[in-house]
Amino acid sequence: MSKITYLQKLLKNSQVGWKPLGEIAEIFGGLTGKSKSDFDGGNRKYVSYKNIFNNIQVDPSQLELVKVSDHERQYEVKYGDVLFTGSSETPGEVAMSSAVTADFQEPVYLNSFSFGVRFNNDIRLAPEFAKYLFRCSWMRTEIAKTASGVTRFNVSKERFRKLPIPIPCPSNPKKSLEIQGEIVRILDAFTELTAELTAELTARKKQYNYYRDQLLRFEDGEGIAKMRLGDIYDFQYGTGNTIPRTGGRYPVYGSNGIVGSHDEYNSEDAPVIGHIGAYAGIVNWGEGKHFVTYNGVICRIKTKEVLPKFAYYLLLIQDFLSMSNSASHPFVSYHMLEAPEVFVPSLPEQFRIVAMLSKFDALTTSLTEGLPREIELRQKQYEYYRDLLLSFPKPEQVEA
Repeated sequence: MSKITYLQKLLKNSQVGWKPLGEIAEIFGGLTGKSKSDFDGGNRKYVSYKNIFNNIQVDPSQLELVKVSDHERQYEVKYGDVLFTGSSETPGEVAMSSAVTADFQEPVYLNSFSFGVRFNNDIRLAPEFAKYLFRCSWMRTEIAKTASGVTRFNVSKERFRKLPIPIPCPSNPKKSLEIQGEIVRILDAFTELTAELTAELTARKKQYNYYRDQLLRFEDGEGIAKMRLGDIYDFQYGTGNTIPRTGGRYPVYGSNGIVGSHDEYNSEDAPVIGHIGAYAGIVNWGEGKHFVTYNGVICRIKTKEVLPKFAYYLLLIQDFLSMSNSASHPFVSYHMLEAPEVFVPSLPEQFRIVAMLSKFDALTTSLTEGLPREIELRQKQYEYYRDLLLSFPKPEQVEA
């Protein structure tokens, strides 16, 4: 069934109203006047950058703490709001959205590096519907147009206010919510199936991580050296030049994997750690000669006492992700990377462990390669129907 035919059946000849976002909603900012210490042992809950980036709807179990006094004037997050990250490494990931579908029974705030959208009282746009709307392909394309920057991309609020927002059957609020509810029902079914498969894959990865961590667990004793990660690696933020997406000889690594290509390289066969943003603290292996942007950390091994691949495994077992989320905007510093202490066995023992983990990596990949393919298939199926269900007919006169 074509998009138009299906939507005509769903809408039943109902009109779709299109309005610029700025006419039907207000944009509000996150916490103001906060220092890093305010995010250490706080008394109030807030929605973190990663909670928004990773979830199409805010996860109440992932709220974090910040110090907020009773006399402060800060925006509180409410049911129905849609929250957005403020910046990203690429235009395609700028202003990722997460709808507030929970009715919080206590004050909840928004982190400093994000912003929120609150619809006017006369606009009937269910947050369960909005969580899909602001993540669909055509909307993400429109949002990307609001971004500007070089190494980090930020949203232009002026352009963001012009985003075209569809409202099914605006003259009949009851009918509008019924149409939105039917779209949500269908898409929820797809996301539930994908979530089940993802949970199975996560369980297998946890099993692998458990055995990997057991192999890398040592106690201080004969033949075991105690070292800081700063004794093993020189850490350096990557270079923040504009990077071409295609045409270069070497892959470009950002905060979480390859983001383009370049004719220059600044690292070779070494880990790359996410430096800032949603992927801060994530460790990847940079294969061969590669270029690392400012959004990643270059890791240069500086001792012959540790094998490069063994040192990489030592990075993987660190909890950089938690460290990076200790403030409102995820960030890893040199101190966070250099400070952890690790136990290092003899070189022959390192060779043995690396060989075992390499075999384990291959085995785990063969065991789980079916699941990622199935998840990818289901995700594409979900995205197809999401975009079909949200491709409302749009009059030419609507400003995009």
